[in-house]
Amino acid sequence: MPKFFTARENIKDTTLIIDSEDANHLKKVLRINVGDKITVCDGAGIDYTVRVSEIGKNEIECDIIDRQKSDTEPNINITLYQGLPKAAKMDYIIQKNTELGISKIVPAKLARCVVKLENKAAEDKKYERWQKIAVASAKQSGRGIVPEIGNPMTVDEIIEDVKDYDLVFVPYECEDQSRLKTIVESAPDAKDIAFIIGPEGGFDISEIEKLKAAGIKTVTLGKRILRTETAAEAVVSMLMYAYNEI
Repeated sequence: MPKFFTARENIKDTTLIIDSEDANHLKKVLRINVGDKITVCDGAGIDYTVRVSEIGKNEIECDIIDRQKSDTEPNINITLYQGLPKAAKMDYIIQKNTELGISKIVPAKLARCVVKLENKAAEDKKYERWQKIAVASAKQSGRGIVPEIGNPMTVDEIIEDVKDYDLVFVPYECEDQSRLKTIVESAPDAKDIAFIIGPEGGFDISEIEKLKAAGIKTVTLGKRILRTETAAEAVVSMLMYAYNEI
């Protein structure tokens, strides 16, 4: 059964309203009728089985039949701090990692990032597009949540932001000793996990020194150097496997 999304404020005790782009899709593409059953998610991990009760011009009203925790969400929360890449690579990163089960993606303003968010208007425009990509990917993959796209952060802000995570690490092309498998095995009960991926040009050595000084470990992902748009999805896949989420 296809899954659709609505804002949490549209959900009442026994009814909910779909007033997003999903409403038009349900009416014009799927030709939904009064009495049809569909699954609607609140974007925060709860799925609702509902029956369509009224089809309006801009919204669809439904009666709630049942509600349950989404069974498509992993038991680990993974946050990616992604060095801002060129062109449409960020779109790809958000799409694929949403499909894989990531919880949050934070753009990282690193020294070697080619892309610069010069002003608030440009930042807001990108953020709006990125969040739409996350929503579309969550629908396509049957997610129970829509991953949050966080505000861009510097290295110093990231270091402060990850203090309460159970496991934090940095895949780094110059690391050849510490393996991801080893640090995962050292944290078998980790629930909140964060990792940082550099941009196309990699990390500046000063950034790595700051991260290490903060106690954040660097790891190797193997003998081959992965592209920035490949690295994150490789890591998320490894984490899902390591924590028995696949």
